[in-house]
Amino acid sequence: MCGIVGYVGPQQALDVVIEGLRRLEYRGYDSAGVAVVAGGEINSRKKAGKLANLEADIASNPLERSSTGIGHTRWATHGAPNDVNAHPHLSEDGSIAVIHNGIIENFASLRDKLIGEGVSLRSQTDTEVVAHLLAKQVLVTPNLGDALREVCQSLTGAFTLVVVQKDNPDLVVAARRNSPLVVGRGQGENFLASDVSAFIAHTRNAIELGQDQVVEITPNSVKVTDFQGNPVDVVEYEVTWDAAAAEKGGYDLFMLKEIAEQPKAVADTLLGRIDLSGKVSLDDLALDKKFLKNIDKIIITACGTAYHSGLIAKYAIEHWTRIPVEVELASEFRYRDPILTPTSLVVAISQSGETMDTLMAMRYAREQGAKVLAICNTNGSTIPRESDAVIYTHAGPEIAVASTKAFLTQIVALYLFAMYLAQTRGTGFGEAASEIALELASMPNKIDLVLDTAQGVKKIAEEIHNANSILFLGRSVGFPVALEGALKLKELAYMHAEGFAAGELKHGPIALIEDGLPVFVIVPPVEDELHDKIVSNIQEVRARGAKTIVLAEEGDESINEFADHIMRLPKCPSLMQPLLATVPLQIFSCEMATVKGYDVDQPRNLAKSVTVE
Repeated sequence: MCGIVGYVGPQQALDVVIEGLRRLEYRGYDSAGVAVVAGGEINSRKKAGKLANLEADIASNPLERSSTGIGHTRWATHGAPNDVNAHPHLSEDGSIAVIHNGIIENFASLRDKLIGEGVSLRSQTDTEVVAHLLAKQVLVTPNLGDALREVCQSLTGAFTLVVVQKDNPDLVVAARRNSPLVVGRGQGENFLASDVSAFIAHTRNAIELGQDQVVEITPNSVKVTDFQGNPVDVVEYEVTWDAAAAEKGGYDLFMLKEIAEQPKAVADTLLGRIDLSGKVSLDDLALDKKFLKNIDKIIITACGTAYHSGLIAKYAIEHWTRIPVEVELASEFRYRDPILTPTSLVVAISQSGETMDTLMAMRYAREQGAKVLAICNTNGSTIPRESDAVIYTHAGPEIAVASTKAFLTQIVALYLFAMYLAQTRGTGFGEAASEIALELASMPNKIDLVLDTAQGVKKIAEEIHNANSILFLGRSVGFPVALEGALKLKELAYMHAEGFAAGELKHGPIALIEDGLPVFVIVPPVEDELHDKIVSNIQEVRARGAKTIVLAEEGDESINEFADHIMRLPKCPSLMQPLLATVPLQIFSCEMATVKGYDVDQPRNLAKSVTVE
């Protein structure tokens, strides 16, 4: 959630840190701050609001030049989003500065103990206690790395901590537990960040940090240990995209750019995984075929948009493999005492690979003896590292908070797995497997066609932007698409929106229909057995005064007289339609937010990666 940057090297640290924070703005935040070490002192500035507020403050009261600095964008947990609670937090004597991502669950008892010892706390945050604990610890353990390791052992919860000390001008020390942190290795300089995008303009060489590890960086060294001080082996990797991939590329909004990138993202996720005969290959899947043949239950766990991709995949997996599938909100999963066995497979979906609710759910699943397969877009992140196997989506960096291309590639990855599982188990799906796989392979071109014909969405947004509420209806895989369409509108346009299974209308929701209420309806292909039923649902809401916006395949004339607006989709099998129908709904939500004057890429109160429970 919070953005973290650390730097040590020959460049002006403040410039590097501010640039890194700017690249992390997409994560969502409500305040920002920096600290640099110069002249035997720590100089810090922090301001509530956007990064521009901090930059203006620094411009009016410049910081000294420095080769070492840390920076932070905060998403408030403990304490209001104001200047005082913004990070960094300093010890009473100003010798240590700390920034923090996560939640320290035992901070109240630690705070009370510090107050009892005469320490005066200035903020309402859990983070400030760490600065004071460190200041006390270095009196006993002068080495900053050793002191941080000692303090970490007294903390419970999720945290990434990054620390500088006035007496160590060429050192940044950080600790990680249940919260993202990555090292960027440069030439004569090194970086720390919560996301590689913060330092991608300087180096593509990154180092994964594991659970309960401390890293110490100087301009020429990187030292990683566990919390007990034991050296640990690290995994280095190269980031495969560059700084240009994280820029807007001529688009007004990151979200518009990422919507436009979806054909390529889907194509890249399919690359090398379906051959010309339609056979699916997942050669790097670290689950042996004996286990795959013995799976008796699949549980998909995820949050938000990723949860909707799991709901869509349930239809395909059950249809193609005949294995029962449950789809669970990760935040609820482990609290209901789910039944798991060694023949259960849990599929954990997370764009960032750091979603705390999903991470804790998969850890619970592994403790119960189940295997875990991760679907993830971020190489080297925690969830794939702790899973038994992973299928990476290849969506590239997704900067806008509201997910678009990550969602489509999650569906694709889940479909690939479903087809591969069906092939491995030899289900009745076999005869149709090649045809369906080739249909999936054709989807990038069809998504491109949807983008080419979606210009009318802006006009619809302008026409109905004053609506108080909007409903979305779908059946079968169209139902999760309706849920996703409603979620996007809530996230971006801050308005009431609900997705319903269309067949449930008469069981209560139809009471919401009133004159002029906009209702989006996702209509399955004509040959689908549910097609005529949902056309009847359109008639039901239209008869009660609803303004109907219908998504239907090309050539479907049956909906013409019942639709105020029609969005046409290329023909495809029913199970593939979510990859097409979702796209106009993404564009619509973006346009609605734009018409209302809202910040599309950074909607209020939201963060890109939710790294706290």
